[in-house]
Amino acid sequence: MLRIGMDIGSTTLKSVVLDEEGTILYQQYERHYAQITDKVIEMLKHIRSMFTENTIHFCISGSAGMGLANELHIPFAQEVYATRASIKALLPETDVVIELGGEDAKILFLSGMMDVCMNGSCAGGTGAFIDQMATLLGISQKEMNALASDHKKIYSIASRCGVFAKSDIQPLLNQGACKEDISASIFQAVVNQTIAGLAHGRKIDGNIVYLGGPLTFFSELRAAFDKTLHKQGICPPYSLYYVAYGAALLSKQESFSFDTLLKMLGDYRASDQYASCPPLFKSQKEYQDFTSRHPKKSQIIKKSSNEPVRLSVGIDAGSTTLKAVAIDENKEIVFSDYMSNAGNPVPLVKAFLEDLYAHFPNGKVIGSATTGYGEEIIQHAFHADHGIVETIAHYTAAKQYDPNVDFIIDIGGQDIKCFQIRNQAIDSIYLNEACSSGCGSFLQTFAQALGYSIEEFSQKGLFAPRPVDLGSRCTVFMNSSVKQAQKDGATIENIAAGLSISVVKNALYKVIRIKDKQELGTHIITQGGTFLNDSVLRAFEQELGHPVIRPARSGLMGAYGAALYALENRCEKSTLMNARELERFKHQVQAITCQGCTNHCRLTINTFENGERYIAGNQCEKPLGTSKTKAPISIYTFKKELLSKYVSFEGEKERIGLMLGLNMYELLPFWYTLFKELGFGIEISPPSSKAIYHKGQGTIPSDTVCYPAKLMHGHLMALKEKGIKTIFHPCLSYNVNEHRSNDHYNCPIVAYYPEVLKTTLDEDVRFLYPYFGLHRPKDFEKHFYEFLMNTWSYPFSKKEVAEAVNKAYREYARHMESIRDQGDRYYRYACEHGLPVLILCGRPYHLDEEINHGIDKFIASQGIVLLSEDSVAHMSQKADTDILNQWTYHARMYSAADFACHAAYPNIEVVQLVSFGCGLDAITSDEMRAILESHGKLYTQLKIDEVSNLGAIKIRLRSLFATKRRKMYD
Repeated sequence: MLRIGMDIGSTTLKSVVLDEEGTILYQQYERHYAQITDKVIEMLKHIRSMFTENTIHFCISGSAGMGLANELHIPFAQEVYATRASIKALLPETDVVIELGGEDAKILFLSGMMDVCMNGSCAGGTGAFIDQMATLLGISQKEMNALASDHKKIYSIASRCGVFAKSDIQPLLNQGACKEDISASIFQAVVNQTIAGLAHGRKIDGNIVYLGGPLTFFSELRAAFDKTLHKQGICPPYSLYYVAYGAALLSKQESFSFDTLLKMLGDYRASDQYASCPPLFKSQKEYQDFTSRHPKKSQIIKKSSNEPVRLSVGIDAGSTTLKAVAIDENKEIVFSDYMSNAGNPVPLVKAFLEDLYAHFPNGKVIGSATTGYGEEIIQHAFHADHGIVETIAHYTAAKQYDPNVDFIIDIGGQDIKCFQIRNQAIDSIYLNEACSSGCGSFLQTFAQALGYSIEEFSQKGLFAPRPVDLGSRCTVFMNSSVKQAQKDGATIENIAAGLSISVVKNALYKVIRIKDKQELGTHIITQGGTFLNDSVLRAFEQELGHPVIRPARSGLMGAYGAALYALENRCEKSTLMNARELERFKHQVQAITCQGCTNHCRLTINTFENGERYIAGNQCEKPLGTSKTKAPISIYTFKKELLSKYVSFEGEKERIGLMLGLNMYELLPFWYTLFKELGFGIEISPPSSKAIYHKGQGTIPSDTVCYPAKLMHGHLMALKEKGIKTIFHPCLSYNVNEHRSNDHYNCPIVAYYPEVLKTTLDEDVRFLYPYFGLHRPKDFEKHFYEFLMNTWSYPFSKKEVAEAVNKAYREYARHMESIRDQGDRYYRYACEHGLPVLILCGRPYHLDEEINHGIDKFIASQGIVLLSEDSVAHMSQKADTDILNQWTYHARMYSAADFACHAAYPNIEVVQLVSFGCGLDAITSDEMRAILESHGKLYTQLKIDEVSNLGAIKIRLRSLFATKRRKMYD
C-alpha cells in the first residue's frame, strides 16, 4: 500500500509517495499562494493518475496543515516530529538539524539533551525574508545566490524581519553599494538571525544537516552557515522533503481511498469566523462621492515646449521610488516622472534630465534641489544646487495646497513621516525610524505573496463586505494573522480591505501614537504613493471621522516641495548638469574598509565623470578629508578621552578581566582603581564592534534583550580568547545615589545580566558576579573585603582594602566631576558664541560607538555644541514628574530636560536615545515628552538597535535643526 506524506508549509506544498519499504517513488514541490485546499486536491489527483493503487495511507504535516487535518479528521504529524522521524531513518548520526522554510525556522538538537527551537510569529530570517530582499534588489533568487558568490564585503543588515532589513539595505543601494555585497550580507543576516534568535545560547556542533527550501536552493547561504559555525554541514538529497517523508513514515495508522479523500477535500469549506471591521464602501454611489472629492490626475505629467522657459527642478530619491519634477516660475509642474528606483537612483536621474532637456531644448534651469534617501548622492552626482531634508520638502509642497495645514502625513514605500504644524512651522515630527510595517511595501509584499499586482490588490478591497480586523501589527506578525483569517474563511477581498485599514491604524497608533484624534487638527493633508490607494485613504478618513485632503499629485509631493524650495532659493546660474555634461557622465562604485580610525567603517566610494567622489558609510569626517567644523565640541568625545586613560596592564597578582559595556562605561574608573590599588593586573575588553558581537552571538539566550546586553556576550568571549581566567562584573541593584529621584535603582538588565552571562561560560573561566551596593560605601567596604577573602588566598588586610575602596570612590567622584565641569565650559562657550546646543540623553552605554552608530559625531559635525544628560543634570534641581521616579539614569534625563526648559539661553534642544528591547523606555519617553512640550520644546527620540536605520535617524535630526532655524527666523 502506498504511503503519502504531505507537508503544507506557510508558502509551499510538498508531497512524497513511499512504498512499503520506505523508498521514495514520487515527490512534488510547488507554491500554494494560500489556495491550500485547491492545491492539495490538484496534487492528490496528479498522484492518483500515476499509480494504480486506490487505497493509501495518508498523513499531513506543516505549519499550515493542522486546521485542514483537524477539520477532516486526517492524521496529522507535527513537523518537528516528522523531521525527527525522517532524520532517524535516513541520517541517524545527525547531531543538529537547521531547517528554514518559507516563514518557519527551526533548530533541532538531537544529540545529548534533545531540544527544539522554533521561530514564533516572526518570519524574519526565513525564505519569505529572502524573497522580499530579492524583490527589493530587483533580481531573482537564483541571481542573488550567484551574485553573493562574488562578494567582497559584508554589511550589517538586520534580519529579525523584512521591514528592518529593507530600512538597512535601501540606504546602501542609494549610496551605490554593489548588489554582490548586499546579497552576501542578506545571507549572513539570515545566519545571524538563526543562530542568535533560535539557538538560545546552545552551541551548534557535531554533524549538522541543512533542510528546507532556502538551504537547498542557496549554496551561498549554506556557505555562510559553514563559515560562521566553523563546521561543514551537509544538505542531503531530498532535503526539501524531509517533513513530508517523515509524515509518510508516520501514515500507517489509517487508510483512505483516493475517492473518499478527494470528496472530503472537495466538500470542505472553512468556517466564516473572524473579527471584522465595517466595510470601506457600502455602495457604488459612496465610492463615486469619494472619488469626486479626491480626483486622481496622472502622476506622470509630460509637456514639451520650444519656447524659452525658466525651470526649477526637484528630485526625490526615495526608498523604493524616484520622483522628479520641473516647475515653471508660476509654480506649475510642467514635467515629471515617477519610477521604481530598482536600488540605484543615479541612472534614473540621468535619464530624467536627458528627457527634460529633450522636451525643453530652450529651457533654462534656474534652481535645483534633491531630497529623500538618495539626497546626497544625487546632489553630488549631478551638481544640484541644494539638498533639503525631506520633512521640509513635504511641508513646502503641502502649503501650496492648503496654507493653513495643521497636519501632514506621508506614507511612502518604507517611510511614514508625520508633521504637526503650529504657527506656520513644523512643531512635532514623527518618523518610523527602524520599521516600515504599514508602508507601501507592506501592502506590496502581501499582494505579491497572494499573486496580485498592488493595483489589483487595492481595488479588491473597496467593496469587501467584512474586512478582516488585523489591528496594527508588524508585517511578519501580520503574516500569521492573514493565514489564520484565510483558514477561517476570509476572502481575498476582505483581507485586502483589512490590510489597508491596518496601514492606517499602524500610522496613527504606532507611529504618531495619538490619544485623541482631535489633536491632529482639521486641515490634514495626505501625501505619498500609498495614499493613491483609495482603500487606504478611505480607511484613514473613517478612522479620523472627517474628510482630509489628498493632493492630485500626492506621490510627487517630495519632489514638488524640493522644486519649490529651489525656486525660492534660485541661483544666478544653476550648477545642475546640462545636456552636454550628461553625455560625458560616468558612475563607478567601489567598496573599501577605512583604516583611518578604530571604527573601520565600510565605505562606498562613488566616483563620477570628473573625478569627483561621494563617500558614504563614514561615521566621521576623516574619509572625506574635510570637517564641517574645525573643532567639534562634543562631551561624548571628551568622555571617551577620559576613559581612554584606563588601559590594560600587568600587576603583581593575577589579571582580572573587565568588560567595557553596560554600566562599566561609568563605573570603570571605580573598579579599575580598586583592583589596581590591590595589586591586580587588569585586562579591559576591546571596544565594541560587529566582530565583537559576532564572537558572542551564539551564546545569546534571548533575541529580545537589548543590544547593549547582547554585546556583553562578545566582550566575554573576547576576554576569554585573550587567555583571561578571571572575569569580574558585579550585580548592582542600586546605582550611586545622586538624590534626584525617589530611589536610585539600576535597570534590571544592568543590575542582573551577569547572572545570564555566567551560564554561557565553560568551567575553565572563573566569572565573578557578586552582589554589591555602591550607594552605601561603608557596607561596600565590609562586603568587598569578605568577597576578596572568600575568592582569593592573597593576604589582604582590612586597612589596605579600606584605602583602596576610598581611592576608588574618589576616582569615581573626580571622573563624574570632570564631566560636569566640561559640560559647564561647553555650555558657557555656546552661550558666548551664540552656538546651538543639543543635549543627547541616554545611558552610560550610549557612549559605545557600536551602540550609538556615530550619531554624536554627526551632530557635532553640524556645528552644534553636544552635551549629555550627566554633564548638565547638576545645573537643574530635581525635576518635577508625574510618575514615581526610581531610576538614576532616568532622573538624569529628566533633570537635563528640565534644564533645557528653564535655562536662560534659549537655543537648546534635547534628543533622547532609546534602545530597542528596553522596557523602561516607554515610561521615560512619555515623561520626557511631557516635560519638554509643556515648555514649548520639541521632543525628539532616536531609536537605536544592533542595526538601525541611520538614514531615518539623520532625517529626524536634520528636521529638528531645520525646524529650529525656521522658528528662530519667524
